Amino acid sequence: MLLGCCCIQAFTIPTLLTISRVVVIPFVVAAWYWSSPWSTSIVTLLFVLAALTDWLDGYLARKLNASSEFGAFLDPVADKLMVAAVLVLLSTQPLTAGPLAGNHWLLPVCTL
Repeated sequence: MLLGCCCIQAFTIPTLLTISRVVVIPFVVAAWYWSSPWSTSIVTLLFVLAALTDWLDGYLARKLNASSEFGAFLDPVADKLMVAAVLVLLSTQPLTAGPLAGNHWLLPVCTL
């Protein structure tokens, strides 16, 4: 019975917001490769919403005193997964303008 109680306490509103950032990553990838004039806007919107939920989960965890060990562990993991996914996606597109245009190796090296 104690295990069930601990699991329920781990899923606070801030933790659910953090989990939502992990869940949205496949949608960011799908929107990136979607051939639509709206795909860039959708990827940007999803990334901005993820950033807002990052701020909101921290705020709510402090305000509602709803922090958990699981949430404290998952928050930086979710942040790193989202940023890493976007960096990898960005490195799939070569630079098209400027003095470094055509260097297909530059963005992947910077991503690494």
